[in-house]
Amino acid sequence: MLPRRLLLRLGPHRLLLGPPAAAPLPRRRSIAVVRAMPSASPAPAQRSRRPLRGVVFDMDGTLTVPVIDFQAMYREVLGGDAAYAAARAAGGGSVDILHCIENWAPDKQRHAYEVIARFEKEGLDRLQIMPGASELCGFLDTKQIRRGLITRNVKDAVDLFHQRFGMTFAPALSREFRPYKPDPAPLLHICSTWNIPPHEVIMVGDSLKDDVVCGKRAGAFTCLLDETGRYGPHDSLPEEVKPDFKVSSLTEVFTVLEENFDMATVPAESRI
Repeated sequence: MLPRRLLLRLGPHRLLLGPPAAAPLPRRRSIAVVRAMPSASPAPAQRSRRPLRGVVFDMDGTLTVPVIDFQAMYREVLGGDAAYAAARAAGGGSVDILHCIENWAPDKQRHAYEVIARFEKEGLDRLQIMPGASELCGFLDTKQIRRGLITRNVKDAVDLFHQRFGMTFAPALSREFRPYKPDPAPLLHICSTWNIPPHEVIMVGDSLKDDVVCGKRAGAFTCLLDETGRYGPHDSLPEEVKPDFKVSSLTEVFTVLEENFDMATVPAESRI
């Protein structure tokens, strides 16, 4: 033990037995975010955040409010209720209309694309940005996180989206880029353009069969936006299409990113 005289001389600068205890972190408000990770090992996941350098969004139903009546469009393209029901049965309950018409005769295919274009144009007239989209993009900008876009809509729709809402995604890949979702090619193209590996990117979209499958096949993280709960509980989803995260609004994506990723600044030489 130090002599009493030396303790008095040290005054407030007495030796400490080890570092001071860290102040407890404030508890975050709980939100409905479901993580597709084993519940038996939450501690390692919290200690080891993965780097995140890019976010890729779907457009229709994700960045914009869904306004297209897809069922009516599918019925008209396919030729009525019976053909639509058969296509749904063949697709396991869903219809990939672009895949359906891919091998049609040129005249029939041309008519199908005209019908699709008409429905999409009517949707453009009612185009609305999804709540939370502007704020989320502003947040990503402050973190210098890149943001890209992949849609099965046409380039005109992407251009109008950029013009109307004053936000730009780069690259922004439309239906003209082949192959389109759920093939991983568009997402891998964006990662290559950014010079960022897919495991440092997250794909955010409202479709399991298109957005989540595209992200998983590319090796990226995936986040499903399910506003209405149409896909049911996260645990009930088939493993091959189960996203890493599931949210009910774009606002919840903030918490997903902050709690699970290290959003380090992108090196200057690889910025757009």
